Amino acid sequence: MSRPSRSSSSESKSLSEAPTYLISDLHLGDSHPDITELFLDFLAGPARSASSLYILGDLFEVWIGDDAPGALGIRVADAIRDLSEQGVAVCFMVGNRDFLLGDHYCRRAGMQRIVEPCSMPGREWLLMHGDSLCTDDVAYQKFRRRVREAEWQRRTLSRPVWIRRSLARLARTLSRLSNRSKSAEIMDVNNEAVADCFRHHGVRHLIHGHTHRPAIHALEVDGRVCHRIVLGDWHPGRGSVLALRAEGAELFDLLRGTSGGLEWRSRARL
Repeated sequence: MSRPSRSSSSESKSLSEAPTYLISDLHLGDSHPDITELFLDFLAGPARSASSLYILGDLFEVWIGDDAPGALGIRVADAIRDLSEQGVAVCFMVGNRDFLLGDHYCRRAGMQRIVEPCSMPGREWLLMHGDSLCTDDVAYQKFRRRVREAEWQRRTLSRPVWIRRSLARLARTLSRLSNRSKSAEIMDVNNEAVADCFRHHGVRHLIHGHTHRPAIHALEVDGRVCHRIVLGDWHPGRGSVLALRAEGAELFDLLRGTSGGLEWRSRARL
């Protein structure tokens, strides 16, 4: 289980003074520039008041390698680096869409790459992308194991960029067709897998994304009250942000206001 390191700049901001923000499932891509603009405005605005920002996977809709970031990837990297240089520690965890995003891009963006499951310093909080908890989707779990293998990734990244781009488009099409025939229950987390995660890591709070069902769930595991916090995905005009402070956690919808600015709407609180 990995732990993110702390920079001296992030240590200077205590949790009581500044929140820690967590987001996931932005699925940034050229087809939805308004989501990108919402994210960039978040980085240039509210995120600057944070002590740290955690991105728990699927920052991009697709990622074919750090050697082919495209104009969008470069723009996003520059914006994240600018936030990092303002003293906000940024941590990134790969998801099921951007699992090929590596150390080179993270360095370019000023992010620290963390590996799931990751514990937060000084807290009983466990961070995951969330797809590994969807154990009822047997076909997906088989795919997940394959694409996370170092040798598979080495072979894939050795292919020309144009081939990787074509394969990515084909994979997305096949995934959409496959998901149409799957029930919502199969694509959600498995309750026993969640309980086993709490037991194995000995934590009381789990934060993940992936399922696109933002909520705070209370559950009992072996007589202990635990909480599972699910981050939402981002849409045109609406993002999902979890704010952690010393006094607790609050899940927000980040909205594009009628005047063009950003507005916060509380969804759930712990």
